Amino acid sequence: MAKPMRGQFPVKVTADTIASSANAAAKGRGPAPVHLWNPPHCGDLDMRIARDGTWYYQGSPINRPAMVRLFLNILRKDGDNYVLVTPVEKVGITVEDVPFVAEDFEVSSRGADQTLTFETHVGDNVIAGPDNPIRVEIDPESAEPSPYVTVRANLEARITRKAFYRLVELAEHQEVDGESQFGVMSSGVFFPFLPSSALR
Repeated sequence: MAKPMRGQFPVKVTADTIASSANAAAKGRGPAPVHLWNPPHCGDLDMRIARDGTWYYQGSPINRPAMVRLFLNILRKDGDNYVLVTPVEKVGITVEDVPFVAEDFEVSSRGADQTLTFETHVGDNVIAGPDNPIRVEIDPESAEPSPYVTVRANLEARITRKAFYRLVELAEHQEVDGESQFGVMSSGVFFPFLPSSALR
């Protein structure tokens, strides 16, 4: 679990003040240019993204989709820490796993021309490829897979079990660095899940 950075608020920062600053800085739709902003760190906010993608503030779920999308548009990952960033402040939040959930995907074409477009729980469409890779972590004890796809920058979405089962149906074997791997193609890139030998 990625926990927020420690610190003391020099001023009273709340979800409302962050949302207000984000709205003031918004330029149209989509993610804000948070990579260009370097405001002072104002401590940690009692805000959490659960593994299922639900946002919580002071222990209560945030039930307004527009508010969740606003916060996601100003979310950035600095090292192992997640922060909400506006031009005037930066606050740490807790993320249990990753910020997004990829609930399903669409397939275009087949073979080398295959393209996988994932849809997140907040309606983002992400085309898996060189800039948005798929990765799979295998639990060393349970051998359970945890699949992810990059949404933007270094922010990832956890691929749901249902969607991953569909991915497995599309998977094939390809040689990577002299070893046969089991994985999927998208946008001309092969994304390995695990060595083919592990399936025997």
